[in-house]
Amino acid sequence: MKKLFFLFCLAYSAPVLRAQQGWDLQQCIDYAIKHNISLKQSALVNEINKNNSRQSKAGMLPNLNLGSNHVQNYGQTIDRFTNQFADSKVLSQSFFLNSSFTIWSGLSQINNMKANEYTYLSGVENQKQQEYDLSLNVANAYIAVIFTEELSGIAKNQYDITREQFERTKKMVDAGALAKSNEYDIKAQLANEELNLTTAENNYQLAMLNLVQLMNLDSVVNFSIIRPRIDLEGEQQLPYNVLELYETSLRNLPQIKSSEYSIQSAEKNLAASKGRISPVITFNASTGTGTSGLAEEIVNTTTVVTPIGATNSGDIVYAPMASYQTQAMPFSKQFNQNFNRSAGITISFPLFNGLSTHTSIKNAEINVQNSRFSQDLVKQNLYKTITQAYANAKAALNKYTASKASAEAAAESFKYAKQKYDAGAISAYDYSSAKNRLSAAESNLVQAKFDYIFKLKVLDYYQGKPLQF
Repeated sequence: MKKLFFLFCLAYSAPVLRAQQGWDLQQCIDYAIKHNISLKQSALVNEINKNNSRQSKAGMLPNLNLGSNHVQNYGQTIDRFTNQFADSKVLSQSFFLNSSFTIWSGLSQINNMKANEYTYLSGVENQKQQEYDLSLNVANAYIAVIFTEELSGIAKNQYDITREQFERTKKMVDAGALAKSNEYDIKAQLANEELNLTTAENNYQLAMLNLVQLMNLDSVVNFSIIRPRIDLEGEQQLPYNVLELYETSLRNLPQIKSSEYSIQSAEKNLAASKGRISPVITFNASTGTGTSGLAEEIVNTTTVVTPIGATNSGDIVYAPMASYQTQAMPFSKQFNQNFNRSAGITISFPLFNGLSTHTSIKNAEINVQNSRFSQDLVKQNLYKTITQAYANAKAALNKYTASKASAEAAAESFKYAKQKYDAGAISAYDYSSAKNRLSAAESNLVQAKFDYIFKLKVLDYYQGKPLQF
């Protein structure tokens, strides 16, 4: 009992512990995939396609049917079991077992089975592609949370520095070392820093909300993420080129595999349509029995010699005459006596069916062409997208490198500006300008850094790599 209680407490506290420790990117992606409604709908469609594929395989097996009829006839009829004419109420019953098997249909059934199988496989790959796309969106939202959190940290740091400077300036103004205008300038700067901090915190909350909504999580309460350790010191060039990316994508991306399965499905549908021109050979077999209310059996025979006429000489001619006593034949006896069996082969030649077969063949040929065009379009769009993604990543790397140099220069400039301001060598306006340049440079660096990180994750996505840090 204690063990069960412990397991219950552990299971109940697991989500709370994870919320306290934070979610990493893979946990966010896994949760989003598991709870995404569109993916669940795609899974249901795949289940239908899987059932259709299984049904087409089972359709090649012989069918077997068992049945019975219970008929109460009123009026004139000929009983099928006794072959007697009846004009009153007659009860008849029949029981049958039959089976049929298609021996040849121009391979139409086999090709239809393969077409359904490829349709199912195409749907599976399409669902994987949806999972890839959702993973990339979650990764983007995850990075946006880290980005806005870091911007919020920069804004908080700038606010704290300005507040300390404001207190120091106020003391110097009160001591008569600085003019009152310096206090007003720093106070205005502090108000502006407070506004920037509020904006940054709001952007962080919005980014967190966007991530939670992508994950389809119930609430942002107690939700936090784990900040990964990201080192870009050695990232001075991209590790691959466009052609390598494209060739790898052709081998790994589910959307390419899905289009290939779609072509194969269309080709098998075409083969199945052409197979319907062929004669169909079917084997049929059945067995059955039945009973009738008119069926009777003889239970007693009485023979009586009676005159039936006379000869030319006047002699009377006698002959035996039999009379029969009958009763309704029992159900079990009729059931055994009326058994019948049959077996045969049916050959059907499709001579003319309103051009339906011809039309289905033409439409299937068009579907094959359309599937191939669709794959070509997917490949073209993929190459264009990869080329653009590579160019974006290269531009992001250049921007990151430039922003890093700018931030280092702005930090050095602010360091000397602060020393001069503390010594009274420059005005509050000059100090604020230097500080604003540093804040802008730091913000630009953070933005360039995470923009480059995301662009790298996009390239990983096209290679089929896991989206992780």
